[in-house]
Amino acid sequence: MVNTPPLIYLNNAATSWPKPPEVRTAVTEFLDIPAFGSGRTTGTQGEDYVTKARGALSSLLAADLPEHVVFTQNATDSLNHLIQGFLAGEKERCHVLTTALDHNSVLRPLHEYERQHRIGLGVIPFENCSVRPEAVEAAIRPDTRLMVMTHGSNVLGSVQDIQGIGNILHDHGIYFIVDGAQTAGHIPINLRDLPVDAFVFTGHKALFGIPGTGGFYIRDPEAIAPVRFGGTGTDSFSLLHPRGMPERFEAGTPNYPGLAALAAGVNYIIGVGIDTIAAKAERQTAFILHELKKNPDVIIYNEHPRLPIVAFNIPGLESDDVGFILARAYGIIARTGLHCAPLVHKEIDGGKGCVRLSLSWFTTDKECRIVAEAVREIAQNADPAVSPS
Repeated sequence: MVNTPPLIYLNNAATSWPKPPEVRTAVTEFLDIPAFGSGRTTGTQGEDYVTKARGALSSLLAADLPEHVVFTQNATDSLNHLIQGFLAGEKERCHVLTTALDHNSVLRPLHEYERQHRIGLGVIPFENCSVRPEAVEAAIRPDTRLMVMTHGSNVLGSVQDIQGIGNILHDHGIYFIVDGAQTAGHIPINLRDLPVDAFVFTGHKALFGIPGTGGFYIRDPEAIAPVRFGGTGTDSFSLLHPRGMPERFEAGTPNYPGLAALAAGVNYIIGVGIDTIAAKAERQTAFILHELKKNPDVIIYNEHPRLPIVAFNIPGLESDDVGFILARAYGIIARTGLHCAPLVHKEIDGGKGCVRLSLSWFTTDKECRIVAEAVREIAQNADPAVSPS
């Protein structure tokens, strides 16, 4: 009988695992009684998970108005909703900015609108894993109306200067959408202070929810046209979709079990403390990087990530091969390839892709030691003279 090593899950930047026990309990409790939805039932036995999740996100993100927290399917859905809704209000073709650090959830919608000749698109490069506010200012044109960018790189783990960039954009009257899929739940975020117009989050990563949940916080709802319409359980006699919040952007039956899980996950984070979570992640990530740097043949793409992400390659091996060995020989689940961020990889590894280790609150120090040793052993047995192709 083959001995299977214990599972070590380090792909949390894709989807976090495991979840807090409270998340499983919340989903089970929802399924044990009839669904409760305001305006959609006469029952009162259930809990209003939608409102509960809205309040939890508002508290975690320091967003003043819980009703301005809007729920969608995920961060990609939110970004499409916001980009489409903003451009719906533009009468003429305008200029939009993004960055080479961004994920395809930003790049693909914007490149599609560029293909349709609805926008002109400027992509700002990064230096030392970050986009400089000065580079943003230099890219602004008289017809620039919108910027959409990531808060934290899903490949490099770098957190961007949203404060500095946002101040510049607002000085020029440019609308600012920030993709917080990688940062919400990992680091403190204060939307009262950050100069952003809309902030996007996803439920299934560091917020410890389950797939199929996400959303955005919007400061001024009037700036974004609604693009989906339907039942809300309110003002049902009207044949026009409500314009009040949050119904303005929400239509149809919510993902009740998903929002029950999201509320439980976010409240778990609040209970532990976001500063405590961030400090542990910083310590463990620094340990892994320190160990990997002992082998000069391991290529590390960001030696000082603020998020718990370690991106690397081993000369002589394709990233997919390293991932295969980690999984089969050591039970370590990582992510390999391009990570849906092609412009990052074009810059750092010539488009070949890399190995990404991404930690969570539930990653143990023992697991960090095991993965560091595993990478060391793989690197020692590789032939550095053979470069990945």
